[in-house]
Formats: sequence, structure tokens, C-alpha cells
Amino acid sequence: MPNSLHVPQTRSVQLIKPGGPGAPVTALRTRPGTRSMAAQPDQEVAALRAIYGRDFQLFSQSESEGIIFQISDLCEHHTKKVQLNVTFHLSPGYPFSLPDISISSDQLSRKQCSDLKQSMLQYAETLLSQSMVYELMMWLQQNTEKSLGQPMVGEANEGDNQQFQTTGDDGIWMVLLKLDHMRAKGKYIRCIEKWTSNLRLTGRLMFMGKLILILLQGERKDIKDYLILEKTAKVDVDSSGRRCKEKMMNVLCEEKLHAGQYRLTNFAVKEFTSRSKLHQEFEALGLSDICDKFVHF
Repeated sequence: MPNSLHVPQTRSVQLIKPGGPGAPVTALRTRPGTRSMAAQPDQEVAALRAIYGRDFQLFSQSESEGIIFQISDLCEHHTKKVQLNVTFHLSPGYPFSLPDISISSDQLSRKQCSDLKQSMLQYAETLLSQSMVYELMMWLQQNTEKSLGQPMVGEANEGDNQQFQTTGDDGIWMVLLKLDHMRAKGKYIRCIEKWTSNLRLTGRLMFMGKLILILLQGERKDIKDYLILEKTAKVDVDSSGRRCKEKMMNVLCEEKLHAGQYRLTNFAVKEFTSRSKLHQEFEALGLSDICDKFVHF
């Protein structure tokens, strides 16, 4: 880790629990070898939820797969406030294994977010065996500008700005997914509805006989987060009735929304009784060519 990066001091945040006056919620770093909050990530997550309030979003939580959540925070970069969306996946081995981290921001390039993540993971290695999420967020507060040392998108020179634009991540994107089956249909649908709501995605979950399609629209980083949830969370059951991950999802199409293609304003579940009616749905959205090219009955 470069010496120029400041390592934050151990700090404590105390909040009053809604259920009882004077009862503190403390999120702090535990000493190596201790088993208090470090042994119970759910307690750490509860404290983070209390600290960050509306800026905290819980995506999924299970004993076998761990916990996935996102924290949004404002950090200083080039005298301006930058909103960072940091997604953490705490595996069952956490805090004795590093969390998986994803950082996104509308004001930074993809490379800047990647560089920031790598620097953050380097610092996380010094916190192994300790509850570290809050300290990592404090590290971001103090080191975002030092770690990047680059202008934000829109502040770069003309050549650099063209390079950012070619990433094609700006604007509304669309992805069309195909699922092989849903054994626990009701539970699966509720998961999809929750994830799309949390990630501000719109679209359709469409059934036609045995065909199952998911059409999503939104910012590309939110679509990527949705795909991570599909691959990591246990959303269905196998032939023995045991909970399982989605292993047979295919991404049929992923592209930026073009002129003439309808921007959906909500997420809805629809069932169709014939191919023609399903095709009419795509046609109404200006996506008949997508249906013809990628949807095979």
C-alpha cells in the first residue's frame, strides 16, 4: 500500500437504537482473534443499516451464501462530492476471508472505480479477522482523492473524455435473459421483484408455456449487480427440494436502449397464451427485432 494513503484510526460510531433509549449500536474494529461482532456478520450488518439508513440496501442474506448489500456514500474528489455505490458480499468465511467488493459511480470512469477497489482491498488485507466494512467506508472517505489522482468524467481533456465515452455505459441499457425453469415459482418471482425494486430496474418477467424470459432496463451498473445476485443467491430449489442457485440462466442480449425502443416505467409479471401475443408485447416496446433474433420457441 503506498505510504501516501492515509490509514484511518480505529473509530466508533454510537447510535441510539429505535427500540430503547440510551442503548448504543457500536460499529468498530475488533482485535485480531476476538469473536464478538467478527463472528456474527449479521450484527455488523445491523449496525451498518442503523448508521447509513436510506443509503444502505440489503440484497440477500443466507447462512450458506453470506450477505450481499450496498452502501452509498459521498466522497471528496477534486474539490467535488462524488457519490460512490459500494457493493459488499460477505461470504460465510468473513471476516477471516476478504469480502467481494464492487464500486460504481456515475461521476467516475470504470477504470477509476476498479483502481479504487484494488486499493481498498489492499487495505482490507490489513483488517482480516476483524469486522471491517465500516473502516473500509471510512478509508474511502479519506483516500478517494489520493488513490485516484485523476479528474472525474467531464473534467478530463478532450482525448480522455472521448475514451470515457467509448465505454458506452452512459444512458439506459437493456438485457434479455432466459431461464430454464422455476420450481419454486412464487419465491423466485418475489426475489426478482425485490431485486429490481432495490436496483431501480424496470422490465418484464414473461411466461409463455415453458419459456421464461426476463427483460430488464436501467443503468448498466445496476443490471450488472442484478446478474451478480442471480448467480450468487439461492433463488430456486432443485429436484430434491433443496435450495439452489440459478445455474441455467442465459444472457440472450445486452445492449444500450436505442431510439424507437420504449422505456418501461415499471416492472411487471406477464403470462402469454401464444407466441403471437408474446411477440406483440415485444413489438409494442419497439423490440420486435430483438424477439425475432434471440427468442426461439
